Amino acid sequence: MSQKTTLSRRDLLKQGSRGLAVLAVGPSLLAISQPLSARTLTEVGPLQAPDSNGIRLPQGFSSRIVAAAGQRVRRSFWNRTRYHWHSYPDGGATFATDDGGWVYVSNSETISLLGGGAGAIRFHADGSVNDAYRILGGTNLNCAGGLTPWHTWLSCEETDFGRVYECDPLGQKAAQLRRGLGYFKHEAAAVDPVFNMVYLTEDEGDGRFYRFIPAGVNQDGSLNLDEGVLQAAAVDEQGYVSWLDVPNPNPRLLQTPTREQLPQSTAFDGGEGCWYSHGQVYFTTKGDNKVWQLDTNLNQLTVIYDAATAANPILTGVDNLTVSGGGDVLVAEDGGDMQIVVIDKQGEVAPLIQVTGQDDSEITGPAFSPDGTRLYFSSQRGSDLFGGGNGFGITYEITGPFADFMTL
Repeated sequence: MSQKTTLSRRDLLKQGSRGLAVLAVGPSLLAISQPLSARTLTEVGPLQAPDSNGIRLPQGFSSRIVAAAGQRVRRSFWNRTRYHWHSYPDGGATFATDDGGWVYVSNSETISLLGGGAGAIRFHADGSVNDAYRILGGTNLNCAGGLTPWHTWLSCEETDFGRVYECDPLGQKAAQLRRGLGYFKHEAAAVDPVFNMVYLTEDEGDGRFYRFIPAGVNQDGSLNLDEGVLQAAAVDEQGYVSWLDVPNPNPRLLQTPTREQLPQSTAFDGGEGCWYSHGQVYFTTKGDNKVWQLDTNLNQLTVIYDAATAANPILTGVDNLTVSGGGDVLVAEDGGDMQIVVIDKQGEVAPLIQVTGQDDSEITGPAFSPDGTRLYFSSQRGSDLFGGGNGFGITYEITGPFADFMTL
């Protein structure tokens, strides 16, 4: 166990506005460190006819299936890994490896008896599959989560008193429960590497938007996610946020849920995906089809997309999201038109990907490879055996000229 630097409660609250030492940014966090692009993914052009996998993409892009639920992940047609890809794949992220490759991690939104937890696919530098394996087991309804700058995956349980587990993407270390992040119906998490805080969404119709201020920084540069202060957002009419301490972050059965402990905090209609980029935290709320942006320096919250008022309301069923190295926000649809839709820095929207023939499914886990050249995602209830949206999940890789839209 790493030694920890501990802080008093007063120090923790100071950290909320000032932050501790800046963490080293991992290469998988492209959207944190890369300069913003002069071009935008809204400019890639119209979607073409469905390809052989039923995916509509802009010209110059292509898709492949990298895993299907219940089947051993393939290295090649005749060479398979031992890992049977998990059912109902959900939130995901990528992590660079020392050999020039990367790992894509993916949650499994099912109960522990049916294999709930998270798995991973490791890729060679050329994009071919190296291995696949489980990184978390024995948990329930692991929906989304979040990557950390110290190269771990926070896997979030979407249950009434759900917990967050910190996982090793390489599968070499056992996953650890992180009590400090609270017990509630978790959806996603995003680490702010400047102010050293974790932002969390809650998938309830009256859910809260939380942040966690850790008690200190471990010697390896990771945050102490077991001890600290959990807070809920209270938003005023101008969008400025006050943060209120949650009295009991770890309620048990029959105790008051976290979202009901602070009636003066702001309710959000079904918190979903959450991602940090360039001092901004983006998250979605599915009940009202909104995409939000928190400026962590100003502590001000704004809506950057609202399907009810948008001039071009092509995005509905907002769910998981990610941010490209060029600063474009990519939002996956749960239902809707089964699209991944881009929101650029000017608020323009355009579809980037559409999955056809799987209308009863949802798109989950969008994440770019560390070099930004590939995009991974899943159709949570898709099937490559019988078609339709009533299967147990397929995970795809998209390749194309993403690099043209990543940096100046």
